[in-house]
Amino acid sequence: MSVQIATPSPSAAAQALARSRDFLFGIQHADGWWKAELETNVTMEAEDLLLRHFLGIQKHDVLQATARWIRSKQGADGTWNIFHGGPSDLSATIEAYVALRLAGDPGDAPHMRAAAEFVRKAGGIEESRVFTRIWLAMVGQWSWDDLPALPPEVILLPSWFPLNIYDFASWPLPFDLAELKTGRVEKGVPGWRDWAGRFHALDRALHFYEKHPIGPLREQARALCAEWIVRRQEADGCWGGIQPPWVYSILALHLMGYSLDHPLLAKAIDALDTYAVVDGDVRRFEACQSPVWDTALAMVGLRDAGVASDHPVMRRGAAWLVGQEVRVRGDWAVRRPNLEPSGWAFEFENDNYPDIDDTAEVVMALRASEGAVEPSIRRAIDWVFGMQCKDGGFAAFDVDNTRALCGELPFCDFGEVIDPPSADVTGHVIEMLAEEGLADDPRTRAACEWLLRQQEPDGSWFGRWGANYVYGTGAAVPGLVRAGIAPTHPAIQRAVRWLETRQNEDGGWGEDLRSYEEAAWRGRGTSTASQTAWALLALLEADPRSKAVARGVAWLVKTQNEDGSWDEPEFTGTGFPGDFYLRYHLYRQTFPTMALGRYVRSSG
Repeated sequence: MSVQIATPSPSAAAQALARSRDFLFGIQHADGWWKAELETNVTMEAEDLLLRHFLGIQKHDVLQATARWIRSKQGADGTWNIFHGGPSDLSATIEAYVALRLAGDPGDAPHMRAAAEFVRKAGGIEESRVFTRIWLAMVGQWSWDDLPALPPEVILLPSWFPLNIYDFASWPLPFDLAELKTGRVEKGVPGWRDWAGRFHALDRALHFYEKHPIGPLREQARALCAEWIVRRQEADGCWGGIQPPWVYSILALHLMGYSLDHPLLAKAIDALDTYAVVDGDVRRFEACQSPVWDTALAMVGLRDAGVASDHPVMRRGAAWLVGQEVRVRGDWAVRRPNLEPSGWAFEFENDNYPDIDDTAEVVMALRASEGAVEPSIRRAIDWVFGMQCKDGGFAAFDVDNTRALCGELPFCDFGEVIDPPSADVTGHVIEMLAEEGLADDPRTRAACEWLLRQQEPDGSWFGRWGANYVYGTGAAVPGLVRAGIAPTHPAIQRAVRWLETRQNEDGGWGEDLRSYEEAAWRGRGTSTASQTAWALLALLEADPRSKAVARGVAWLVKTQNEDGSWDEPEFTGTGFPGDFYLRYHLYRQTFPTMALGRYVRSSG
């Protein structure tokens, strides 16, 4: 029996929109930006504690506050997952277990025994991800000989050579981890018939070379690696504005002789605290921060809510965004050496890696304000066009970075290591270009053709950076329709039918992150505010007066809190599909604001 959802009155939707608008007004920073927490999983906190242990800078209060957070995320079965409501994850459970042992939790405590039992049943440390075993090797709990080798001489490969560096976008513990090991022997050696087997053979050869390196070549490679790392440190001390390259850069430089009080490392270590979130007596760690992305989405949402371009909120946001334009060459220039620098990054500081998705949204945000600076917008559009891949699509950070061979390397078991074009980024770019009056530009048409070719047989689009097919479809359809693809086009109609069949009985939409690996979860999951909004953004372009739209809007109106916000414990953002997911705390606000704004406008 289906649940009956009343069609919302225009006034009810408008009131919900006003509340959401006012909520966004209230959380803008005085400098003009918006930023909410970017939540991940407990491996961030565990690795932060392991790093501090390895460097000898562990502080008791930091250790205990972080341990309290890790304990709070442990499931009833003693395990940890990598997203809200997800299945138990072996590597996350191992890292959380080690962190709690560091904090003094005894191995025979009930919650620790339960975790260790799961680890053994799941295959033990032997079956964990490579990077989990790297952390354990750093603290004497795994052999370096049993890890894939990646010699520093890779830095010497030219940029045109396969597997060059531009193709990839110990202190012992005071306890043993024998209870997390199974004693499993290595599986049989794969043959030479596929790349996995060939790379296995190469890895064995590299291990031999690691023990017998060519001295001068090794020293030259190490020096170049250190120089490469140092040149890419950002102004605030981080690397790339995200945890993995940041902590590994600290470790690499320290192991190459940089002391902890060296200005470069001291700045990097101090900056780690700026990513810590202290909430009462618990401490957690953000893997990344998203002020540019959050600000652009907030301004587009407010534009859709009818906020005037000369409103002080919009002026402040635009002024801050203009000051964040990247005007230096990053690693993207390896493939586009003659392209004038522009674009926006995701974070406060990340001049080396501006991204195309942020840039597209920033252009739309700047157009929504009288504070827009035309030269910045023109440079950004030229830069985006210059970053178009040869097949017509757009990736996040690079251009034509599609060498799938990288994924076969033995240490690449944690997710995507290349940057191919994606439907969500391409959809956002097309939407921006259409708003700029460039729908008929041959480059825009090529992007539309690419996007149409990427549609799944069921009518959806894959979402690389958001969960998942609902996100991809919510980005693709608005882009295509605004670029002139008729709502009656077969591709748009297939997308509409898919979304309508995935609408939950309560009127909302949701998609579990397991959809990246299990087809049964595609477009299926608990209704969330952000995912409901994504579906509505697509449907509003195709048929704004449909029953599915009315039911989706009714769900947003019904589930809104009195202060204008929505609750959303689910993770709906994606880092590495299948391995690393994100909970953007502002997604549940910005996207519903867009959807409600467009609905109210379409209702007259």
